[in-house]
Amino acid sequence: MKDLNNKVAYITGGTKGIGFGVAKALLKHGMRVAISGRSQESVGQALKDFNDDSVLGIVSDVSKMEDEKKAIAEILDKWGQLDVVLANAGVGHFAAIDEMTDKDWHSMINTNLNGVFHTLKASVEALKKSKGYYITLASLAGTNFFATGAGYNASKFGVVGFTQAAMLDLRKYDIKVSTIMPGSVATHFNNNEPGEGDAWKIQPEDIGELVLDLLKMNPRTLPSKIEVRPSRPDKK
Repeated sequence: MKDLNNKVAYITGGTKGIGFGVAKALLKHGMRVAISGRSQESVGQALKDFNDDSVLGIVSDVSKMEDEKKAIAEILDKWGQLDVVLANAGVGHFAAIDEMTDKDWHSMINTNLNGVFHTLKASVEALKKSKGYYITLASLAGTNFFATGAGYNASKFGVVGFTQAAMLDLRKYDIKVSTIMPGSVATHFNNNEPGEGDAWKIQPEDIGELVLDLLKMNPRTLPSKIEVRPSRPDKK
């Protein structure tokens, strides 16, 4: 995309963390951004933090197809187009498989994996019209398994596979599809409270710069799967 000014992006899980960081980066380049979160409280607080008329806040649970259809309809009703979608919403529960609860398993699969399907399915016709870009936020856990990660690994391995197959399906419409697979990021994920101890991690704004790089890439070239990790891991 040569000119990002007035392009429209939708970011799920955009009220904090990576989604919030990406939204800030896109706004700086003149884009209009819709963010979604599960609660009116989180969306309202994010809108106060942005304090920008170019941001639209939407309450949507990505695990529900109807919520995502309504979210896309609201965006199109307001701005008439949709150019970029970042499926970022995600949750993590970590436990050995013999201790993992049914509730936690389904929470991860429904949000992390079903959610990216719902978001793409709801937005794909709008992206066909704009010849837009669909990006999923996966994880290095989508290729590297670890103990206590069975549910999270399953969801993120699924996101990577889903995104790569969708890329092959949709490129004939000039829709670009990529997945970003970060390592440790300084966010509130898994009940972390970001602080000075997270300075060694990838920062949300770094992912924002990465998304901008993808959007500005020459249209003949598609980085379809991007692994990104801290350059100097914390020494413990």
